[in-house]
Amino acid sequence: MNTPQTTAPLRADLQLIADWIAPDSRVLDLGCGDGALLSWLQGNKNTTGYGVDLDVGNVVKCVTSGVNVLQGDLETGLAEFDSGAFDHVVLSQTIQAMRETEQILNEMLRVGREAIVTFPNFGYWENRWQILQGHMPVSDTIPYQWYDTPNIHWCMLGDFEALCAKNRLRVLERVVMNGVKRVTFMPNLRGSLAFYRVARQ
Repeated sequence: MNTPQTTAPLRADLQLIADWIAPDSRVLDLGCGDGALLSWLQGNKNTTGYGVDLDVGNVVKCVTSGVNVLQGDLETGLAEFDSGAFDHVVLSQTIQAMRETEQILNEMLRVGREAIVTFPNFGYWENRWQILQGHMPVSDTIPYQWYDTPNIHWCMLGDFEALCAKNRLRVLERVVMNGVKRVTFMPNLRGSLAFYRVARQ
């Protein structure tokens, strides 16, 4: 197994997630992509765990980086993982593409003590402006045209928080970003990407 690179910097959004994860934690990264987050965590915080991704190319990249990875479709659930097997379960910029949004959120908190969920904020002002101009939004966080997008469930901050309340989930922390900057004033209007830490009540 290759030794993970510990010096390569993470993207700003992944770094925020990494900052929320304690050293020596057990981490499950759903839709892990090329495994950059898990590789960094292994090398810098001594974490253990797995990534799950559907794309074969991403699975190969994870293996090359020394990241434990399973190829799988998140829509089928997380039955292969025992309840309480992880400290943190991460779903980064993927929940809006899930058909069974509520199910995956509850499964995350079955197998993990805490869930970290990030998603593009549909309430961001640039998205609203494009809608007023008669077009579906296309941006850095929403990079697809309406006819080829994998995203099917758009939401804003209040929508996600209402879903958490419905399922009796507690929001431990929320951060909203625009690029590399944190947004605290009018975040639903001025922030393009939302980050949540949630747990069972």
